[in-house]
Amino acid sequence: MVAHSGAMDLDPLHAQRLAAAARAVEVVRDGMVVGYGTGRAAMAVLDALAPRVKAGMRVLGIPTSLSTAAHAARLGLPLTDLDAHPTLDVTIDGADEVDPARNLIKGGGAALFREKVVAAASARLVIVIDATKRVPRLGTSWAIPVEVLPFATGACVRLIGEVGGAAARRLDAAGAPVVTDNGNHVLDVAFDAGRMVHPRALDEAMRAIPGVIVTGLFWSFDPTVVVGTDSGVEVLGPPL
Repeated sequence: MVAHSGAMDLDPLHAQRLAAAARAVEVVRDGMVVGYGTGRAAMAVLDALAPRVKAGMRVLGIPTSLSTAAHAARLGLPLTDLDAHPTLDVTIDGADEVDPARNLIKGGGAALFREKVVAAASARLVIVIDATKRVPRLGTSWAIPVEVLPFATGACVRLIGEVGGAAARRLDAAGAPVVTDNGNHVLDVAFDAGRMVHPRALDEAMRAIPGVIVTGLFWSFDPTVVVGTDSGVEVLGPPL
């Protein structure tokens, strides 16, 4: 993921993420097992949590990506896995978009499969965002990430088209397919505005396609959303 830098520290959106992350980690208590998300907001969460762990708080984390695991290790945050702890107390993650019903689009960092697995294993989900991630409807600024088997990529593009989605293969800077930590490919899928107001239906339609593993539509959760703004931090949904 994007590394921290002095330039980012001056970014007002980064300041919003830092403020939201500092508020979100208040939910973490001694002895908890915590899911660690992927992306800039999730890295801010780890940065906010690390001093508390250094001061003596006992926390075990389950990372949702190799990059998150590496950042946690640099900060001295102990890690575990779902075999040892199949139930988590809380996952704290970011999101690419949050609509008024607190449905989410996730997967900008290509960790959507592991993020959904860890969130589903958690007693609660806390989402940290800056103010730009709040949107009137999903799909306002992001397409839907969809993780697919490499063998099935071409067929998935065609079959997603048959259910009304325009699927583009996600490529890296060299023009090669982006490969997830699971060894799969990512499609970014756009639907028209009318279809995007029904995230459950879209998720179910795409997951019915052989070769589709998971979509970045997170509609089945009831997350607490912690929003950093220029005027402070706002908490949406269940209280921290």
